[in-house]
Amino acid sequence: MADYNTMELMICVASRELDDGATAGVGTGAPCAAAMLAQKVGSPNLIIMFEAGGISPLLPEMPISVGDSRTFHKALMATSMGEIMETCCRGFVDYTFLGGAQIDMYGNLNSTKIGGEHQKPKVRLPGSGGANDFASFCWRMMVMTPQDSRRFVEKVDFVTTPGWIKGGNSRYEAGLPLGTGPYKIITNMAVMDFEPESKRMRIISINPGYSLKDVQDNCGFELLQAPKITETKAPTEQELRILREEVDPYRIIIGR
Repeated sequence: MADYNTMELMICVASRELDDGATAGVGTGAPCAAAMLAQKVGSPNLIIMFEAGGISPLLPEMPISVGDSRTFHKALMATSMGEIMETCCRGFVDYTFLGGAQIDMYGNLNSTKIGGEHQKPKVRLPGSGGANDFASFCWRMMVMTPQDSRRFVEKVDFVTTPGWIKGGNSRYEAGLPLGTGPYKIITNMAVMDFEPESKRMRIISINPGYSLKDVQDNCGFELLQAPKITETKAPTEQELRILREEVDPYRIIIGR
């Protein structure tokens, strides 16, 4: 079996979710690595979109920001943030990857503040950026994050980015487009999706080396369980070779 680290596993798992011919709004870091890997392994026609305006570039190497000139390299379009957000609003973006300091059982994300009053929080975080726009209008929102009970909380301190809000039909009742919403949560321990009726987070596969107890003990709320929980497929030799030699040879992301 191939040796790999946690970041490599998460990137490989995420890359398999990106269908050939789909569109994916990504930021830099692990989501970008997942999209690049998907293009090189199984989805050569994946269209990568960056918040700052690059649409479908042929990335020569890992960009360091969404405005890096490499995100426009041989792109179909070099446009603007406004154009990217409008494309999301028009329903043309299939996938997006987001993250935050906190996530709750309905996939709501907090990247605004921790604790205290809004004007005087315990910790002030960077805020939304384009995350709210992407989560509100892209069809499938995914999250790649380490898992622990401080990050996976019963209720986020602030809803920066809407998930399924309060579960059930609450997302659509809030005015967000039918059919959009959180799709998969990929952590160092497991892969989760959302139960179709309640929209609560549930375990669908457990990563090699972890148990169901590990996953639940590192979550601040009760996780539902899929009828059949599988073991997450480990990275293949091909995935690891391409990830290490072509996607991130300087180990900017996978070396974390």
